[in-house]
Amino acid sequence: MLQTTTPPTPEAVAELKKTVRRLNSKAGQMKMDLHDLAEGLPTDYEKLIEEATKTYDIFRQLTELRQQLKAWEEQLQ
Repeated sequence: MLQTTTPPTPEAVAELKKTVRRLNSKAGQMKMDLHDLAEGLPTDYEKLIEEATKTYDIFRQLTELRQQLKAWEEQLQ
């Protein structure tokens, strides 16, 4: 997410909230998929690193977006 010097609009904050909710849902599903993959080890072990990396990336992105959302909400106060 790009940092801007102009204050965010209420509409931009609302859109970011929607994005965070969608990403949170996707992240939860990926976490469950990774858990299922781990439970099935050693079957499909070759998929483990790829799935773990994808799951890590989405949670990292989600953390960044949540931080951005918090900063934007503070700017609007």
